[in-house]
Amino acid sequence: MDLAREGRTAPLAEFVEHGLPADVADPAGNTLLMLAAYHGHAETVRTLIGLGADPDLRNARDQTPLAGALFKGADDVVAVLVRAGADLDCGTPTARTAAAVFGRAHLLTG
Repeated sequence: MDLAREGRTAPLAEFVEHGLPADVADPAGNTLLMLAAYHGHAETVRTLIGLGADPDLRNARDQTPLAGALFKGADDVVAVLVRAGADLDCGTPTARTAAAVFGRAHLLTG
């Protein structure tokens, strides 16, 4: 989890390539992708998606990686998730709602 939080893409990818589930989650339901997205690590997010991580998995608070990235102002992460087809309408708040609240709705249009 710390590798995702810190954006240490290469060692994290190696763990996943050797069997760590791409969608492993901490006790709060935060996946590697959620942690990387929330902490603004676009390359880590891109790599995890490429390794099979689900961009729409929600944590225990029903939050998505996309809404987290919008909240944190990680515009480059938002772009990666949108290009990967992240659902704009799942979670609480939805990405559309989070984008509207934080003045970033323009980031959700391709």
